[in-house]
Amino acid sequence: MVMGKDKRYFDREFKHEAIRLVNEGKRSLGDIARDLDIHPNLLHQWRRKYRADMEHAFPGKGHLKPPEEEIRRLQRENEDLKEEKEILKKALAIFSKHPK
Repeated sequence: MVMGKDKRYFDREFKHEAIRLVNEGKRSLGDIARDLDIHPNLLHQWRRKYRADMEHAFPGKGHLKPPEEEIRRLQRENEDLKEEKEILKKALAIFSKHPK
């Protein structure tokens, strides 16, 4: 867990440990949330995210899940290719106007 000025950030390991405690079923979710000093609704959210995608749950602040990261990479690549295409169009126009 990382403490900030106004907001606390919980790392992946903290969230996984909290989910593990809930999944053990020995104590209630409310008791676990109280012991961890977090709101029970936050623990419910973490559990839902974990159940929805265990492998990619909690990628970290500023990180995306692998499929989303691939989409971002492809979008950047697409923008680069569009820019190169425009440059080549302009170069072709320039060289076609001035014969050697």
